[in-house]
Amino acid sequence: MYKIGTRGSLLAVTQCTLVKQQLEALTGESFELHLIKTQGDQVTDRPLWQLEGKDFFTKELDEALLAGTVDLVVHSYKDLGSERPAGLALAAVTERHFAHDVLLVPRAHVKRLVHWEGEFVVGTSSPRRVVNLTRDLPEFLPGRPQVRCETLRGNINTRIQKLKDGKYHAITLALAGVDRLAQLDTSRTELEALLEGLTFMVLPLGTFPAAAAQGALAIETRADRADLRKILSQLHHLPTAAAVAREREAFKGYGGGCHLAVGIHVRACEGDFLHFHRGEKDGVDIQVRRREGATPPVEKPGQVFLGQGRAVGLLSDTLYEKFPTNRMAPTRGRQVFVTTAHALPSYAGDATALWAAGAETHRKLAQAGHWVNGNADSLGHAELQRLDQSRALRIMTGGAPWLVLSHARAESPLGEVFAAYEQRMLDVSAPQRQALSSVTHAWWASYPQYEAYVHAVPEMARARHYCGLGKTLTGFRAHGVAVEGLTDHHEFLKLMGKA
Repeated sequence: MYKIGTRGSLLAVTQCTLVKQQLEALTGESFELHLIKTQGDQVTDRPLWQLEGKDFFTKELDEALLAGTVDLVVHSYKDLGSERPAGLALAAVTERHFAHDVLLVPRAHVKRLVHWEGEFVVGTSSPRRVVNLTRDLPEFLPGRPQVRCETLRGNINTRIQKLKDGKYHAITLALAGVDRLAQLDTSRTELEALLEGLTFMVLPLGTFPAAAAQGALAIETRADRADLRKILSQLHHLPTAAAVAREREAFKGYGGGCHLAVGIHVRACEGDFLHFHRGEKDGVDIQVRRREGATPPVEKPGQVFLGQGRAVGLLSDTLYEKFPTNRMAPTRGRQVFVTTAHALPSYAGDATALWAAGAETHRKLAQAGHWVNGNADSLGHAELQRLDQSRALRIMTGGAPWLVLSHARAESPLGEVFAAYEQRMLDVSAPQRQALSSVTHAWWASYPQYEAYVHAVPEMARARHYCGLGKTLTGFRAHGVAVEGLTDHHEFLKLMGKA
């Protein structure tokens, strides 16, 4: 019988129980939970950064592990400091499914947001969240109200109850924690009652990166327990460990500590790692969005074509146009994915949940007065497929089927596609053809856009091609066209020396 040390909160007990079940199923061994109180659990009236000392959620657990009172401890990895006590060893990092933060809001508030009076108060005690929510959240809300953050401490269930009691207009939590509560019958029952009457917004990691290592669990034991470390290694997830190691290294580079106001997220993608850092340090704005292994800047790119947005001195897409069909989509009772703002005229505003392709489309939908439940962060349909696996989100959406608002030729792994707009290439004039035929580097917003331009101006196929990391990249590769995937067109502009 192995003893698992855990804090006594509903979330800590739930996630340790999930690990216990996995270990028993994998090994045939027996494990039991041993509850330990920590300073962080006992002091809940002040933000952690105002307390003296460190390791508020781990010190007592570390002591029990070193004393042999327990055999292993399951931590929320984000709670572990950069320096760990001598004699302890990291035995496993579990697979991370969700690193996101999630905003919970009473449905009654959502209906009033377009005409909101005064400040919109969000509960959180994280300096990272305070900085990024205050600065960026208004653009993602209908009516763009001014956001103010107020201190929120306590366990997940007590935090949600404070929201329902009217102490805040919204609160922000780690999606992974809420999702784990939905996975056991005992905690799910309590969670369902707490989520009644609430809706959500999954905050996009590109704009609101989470705490370093958020969403991953770290399992520690004593360094001299090689036998137990071998057993626990069966839960070790290498891709998660690699991403989290990069996050923790970046966190340490910014100075670390619970006072740090910088969100850090790293994810594996197409053989590389994407980095998203946003926040503030010593009064300096931090905004990092980069891809490891990215191509160095092009010194003399020649003629550059930008198929998304506009930039001085570059050729822009003025020929491949999208025309709304102005047909109303059957969106009631569905989760609706709006792939571009051009599809908006087909949306009646009655979906069970509304999702956008990326931050730009999310903002446009919000400006049109719609509550958007999240976006794919420009990573394509598969990103929403992953979010749709969240049991916590399914409590609030009821597992409603999907409808994708796109064009007639589109396909989606999410479900049915509704033709909300048409695409067609306009006639190319002689001067336009001459300019386009000399393009050496091109950024494409979609594969059909590339296809249309190359059909009209075959010389463009000789250019070096770039695109985003979602469905567009998949389309290029499926057709055997050499292309380099980047985080977004802003990274492309930097490579061209045009940012």
